[in-house]
Amino acid sequence: MEKSKEIVIIGDSAFAEVAYECFTHDSPYVVKGFAVEEAHLTSSKLFDLPVVPFEKLEEHFDPGRVHFYAALVYTQLNRLRTRLFDAAKSKGFQPASYISSHAFVWHNAKVGEHCFIFEDNTIQPFVQINDNVVLWSGNHIGHHSRIGDNCFVSSHVVISGFCAIGANSFLGVNASLGNNLEIGEDNWIGPGVTLLQNTEPNQLFKGSQPEAARVTPKRMFKVRS
Repeated sequence: MEKSKEIVIIGDSAFAEVAYECFTHDSPYVVKGFAVEEAHLTSSKLFDLPVVPFEKLEEHFDPGRVHFYAALVYTQLNRLRTRLFDAAKSKGFQPASYISSHAFVWHNAKVGEHCFIFEDNTIQPFVQINDNVVLWSGNHIGHHSRIGDNCFVSSHVVISGFCAIGANSFLGVNASLGNNLEIGEDNWIGPGVTLLQNTEPNQLFKGSQPEAARVTPKRMFKVRS
C-alpha cells in the first residue's frame, strides 16, 4: 500500500500500540510520532518515535500536513477519547480513520470521521456509523442500523437490522441486540448481554457470571494428578 499520508497517534497505551501496527502495516499513513497530555507523559520515545506533550502538538507536527488519531478506549464512557478528538481538531489537525482491509463494509454503508474498524467486522447495506466510533474485531452490524457518535463496540457483538445505538454507548463482548431496537445514549451493555427491548438513556445492563458447579473438572474427567 502506498504511503502517502502522515499521522500522529494521541496516546501511548496498548490501543496506541495496536493503532501503530494497523496504520503502519495496513493503511496509507506513516506514523510520525505520539502525543500524550503532559501530566501523563512518562516516556519520550515509543517504537523509536517521539512522544510529545499534547498541549504542544502543533509545535512538533504541522497541522496542515499531519493527521491524527486519538487511540483511547471507552474511559469515562468514551469522554476521554472524545475530548482529545475535539481538542486535536481545534488545533487544526485533520482526523484519520482506520478501516481494516480484512473488514467487510458494504458499498453504501456510511462511516464518519475518526473511526477505527478492526478486522472481521461485517457492516451490511445502509448502515450508518457516526464520528469517533471504535468497532473492535469480529462484529456484525445489521442492515439499516445506525451507531451514534463516540460509541465503542467490543468484539463479536451482534447488532441486528434497523437498530439505533445512542451516542457514547459501550457494547461489551458477545452482546446481542434484536431487530428494530432503540438504544438510549450513554448506555453500558455488558459482556454477553442480550437485549430485546428499547432502552432509556443512561442505563447499565450487566452480564451475569455463572456459579461454578459442585463437581470439579479433575473429578469429572477422572484426572488423578
